[in-house]
Amino acid sequence: MRAVQLTAYGNPVEGLEYVDVPKPGATGPNQVLIAVEFSPVNPSDLLLARGIYGIRPALPTVIGGEGVGRVLALGAGVKNVQVGDRVLAPLSSFTWRERMVIPASGLFALPLDADPQQLSMLSINPPTAALLLSEYVDLKTGDWVVQNAANSAVGRWVIAFAKARGLKTVNVVRRPELVPELKAIGADVVVIDSPDVSKVIKEAVGRAELRLALDGVSGPATGVLASTLSPHATLVSFAAMSGAPISISPLDVIFKPITMRGFWLGHPESEAKSAPPIAQAAEMIASGRVHIPVTATYPLQSIKEAVAHAIRGGKILLDVAGSSN
Repeated sequence: MRAVQLTAYGNPVEGLEYVDVPKPGATGPNQVLIAVEFSPVNPSDLLLARGIYGIRPALPTVIGGEGVGRVLALGAGVKNVQVGDRVLAPLSSFTWRERMVIPASGLFALPLDADPQQLSMLSINPPTAALLLSEYVDLKTGDWVVQNAANSAVGRWVIAFAKARGLKTVNVVRRPELVPELKAIGADVVVIDSPDVSKVIKEAVGRAELRLALDGVSGPATGVLASTLSPHATLVSFAAMSGAPISISPLDVIFKPITMRGFWLGHPESEAKSAPPIAQAAEMIASGRVHIPVTATYPLQSIKEAVAHAIRGGKILLDVAGSSN
């Protein structure tokens, strides 16, 4: 069976290898065998490969944080899915391989008419976005949320869930061409990152309070969000796309004062709450209300090219099912 293994921590391009691994054994009670179809190359996968993620498995190991596949066989006692159903692999179950035996608990059949590429990206970004909006500030209809990295998959899901909940979003991006694109999917305000972006944001929301900021960039960008917040607001860090340490003015922390929090879906308390937003996101994908742009797909054997592309930027998927063709 073909798979991708991490053989050394450090540079992901050098440490990831296309290999033959043993096929999984027979399904046991309450297990299913799936054929993986698509799996994203997420920033979290790259962090894991570098050895700086929240988990550090023994090497060599298959990696891959999420993916979608078809059920091929059922173990005894499985009632919630059937052979032929399309399902999501459990979070962090290492999906960069052609076949997997996984627990049946928590699995549910995804819409068969939905795009499997879109479905493969449901396990991480949608629940992250949904929980960022619900777990830190008690937001009411009409409240504002400000976020950077608004063009990321999490950012687009924040826009989608906020719109569904009657919330308004201020979205910081780096490229002007993204302004109409994000407004078309429901963003209320889209601003270009600049030295005076804090002033632009405050003018855009007027007298409204900004009680929640979502930071996916880190570095000075975190401080920009902090400077826009209202007194006693909360800033949540969930990613660090810049790779830089968080930088916030002590004046915002002291005199407002704002609260700084961190979010990781891998924490048990977060993962336990992920099923409802995943199910909602699956319906939003099937109905066409949300579509996350995919930059490129690669077979497993092109893992080094896929990872190099992901490092440069863009949403990259591994076409696992097509890798042996």
